[in-house]
Amino acid sequence: MLTVGGVVDLATAPTLQQTVDGLVDSAPPILIMDLSAVEFLASVGLQILVTTHENVCLSGQFAVVAASAPVSRPIQLTHLDELVPLYSTLDEAIAALGH
Repeated sequence: MLTVGGVVDLATAPTLQQTVDGLVDSAPPILIMDLSAVEFLASVGLQILVTTHENVCLSGQFAVVAASAPVSRPIQLTHLDELVPLYSTLDEAIAALGH
């Protein structure tokens, strides 16, 4: 699981991408990205979610936790929630992925 907080924008995306890449390289069977503490999600953050989904789903499952409107709304407006499972709580995500 990866917990992300604060703002995800052009300034913070490289660090987030590097962290995600390190996790994906270990080929986890399940990766949950918890965005509950994120206050703002820019389009670059959406791109990171798409790329992560593409990379993780080769060998595992990927899900996102986002309860706040500033984070869940862009995911829903872009229909990314049709590609990446979106949950309101970490407990829901864990239960849905079976671990």
